[in-house]
Amino acid sequence: MLRVRDLGKTDYLQTWDLMQAFTSARDDHTEDELWLTEHPPVYTLGQAGKREHFLLEPDIPIVHTDRGGQVTYHGPGQIVGYTLVDLKRARISVHDFVSMLEQAMIDTVGEFGVQARRLDGNPGIYVDGRKIGSLGLRIRRSCSYHGISLNVDMDLSPFNSIDPCGIPGMTVTQLTELDPSVSLNDAQLAFERSFCALFDFATIPTAD
Repeated sequence: MLRVRDLGKTDYLQTWDLMQAFTSARDDHTEDELWLTEHPPVYTLGQAGKREHFLLEPDIPIVHTDRGGQVTYHGPGQIVGYTLVDLKRARISVHDFVSMLEQAMIDTVGEFGVQARRLDGNPGIYVDGRKIGSLGLRIRRSCSYHGISLNVDMDLSPFNSIDPCGIPGMTVTQLTELDPSVSLNDAQLAFERSFCALFDFATIPTAD
């Protein structure tokens, strides 16, 4: 059973606090949830994040967070999907969960005729060597939080100030560069479908 919440535009720090609180309070009977949101411009540094991956001193806020991974950027026009899943109950390893999240993003962009793939040793998905989707997780008591971000229709220039995900020279792209007709809402619905299909969530009660 999965509960999908479309949060609209949310503050990163407030949403992070809510994810931590949800994970701390959940028990064996708590439904898994998928939170879909957009954030105002913010850079986030994962637990292994290094300031050396900032190429310029940014005027956008930087948040040191507890997910895995390096530095990334969130902003309007990007799908952020927070995956609050009890992996032990679902009998999914962390490695397989990462692979399934990547596949959900691959399937999402595939709905719009875009062929994406993985890059060995670098989580996320890529189109012709350019990054279009990122992921970073935290696992606590066998339950995941944080999740994925997928570039749809956003200002990509803030990525120029960083090594995206700590990869020097990495460039980024987004769905509207590859199919200008895609809307953020269409892509968000496609990701929801892909995620639920991969994880076999047949019944999807939707909450605001």
